[in-house]
Amino acid sequence: MNSVILIGRLSRDPDVRYTPTQLAVARFTVAVNRPPSRNGQDSNQPTADFIDVTAFGKAAELVERFFTKGRWIGVQGRIQNNNYTNKDGVTVYGYQVVADRIEFVGNKGEDGGNTGGFSSAPKAGGGTGNQDLGIPEGFSALEDEDMPF
Repeated sequence: MNSVILIGRLSRDPDVRYTPTQLAVARFTVAVNRPPSRNGQDSNQPTADFIDVTAFGKAAELVERFFTKGRWIGVQGRIQNNNYTNKDGVTVYGYQVVADRIEFVGNKGEDGGNTGGFSSAPKAGGGTGNQDLGIPEGFSALEDEDMPF
């Protein structure tokens, strides 16, 4: 089984390009915080892993439309090796996550003023309406086939 779930912040704005057949391809990096070490060393130094992610199609369009640097994001996908031989004949080894699903993470105001403020789960206290989820007016008007997830 090859499955990965990441929750972190975008370390830069996504790079979105389109193939000749108009398939969206988004490339971005997610900074995922590491927990502090148990032995107390470097406990004042936050550390993170910077993980390259690629999304295709509707997921890439979602990233292009709603996500910017610093925004919390949830990614579900698979790890894929990204090995190639450079111009000097040396094999370069690398890995990336290929996203199958992108999620909004966090509540309004958590992004230090970023617009959007979506949440993938209802706020405490119940409720299932779009306002409880932090989804802006008009977003729920999308048809099922327009939804990227």
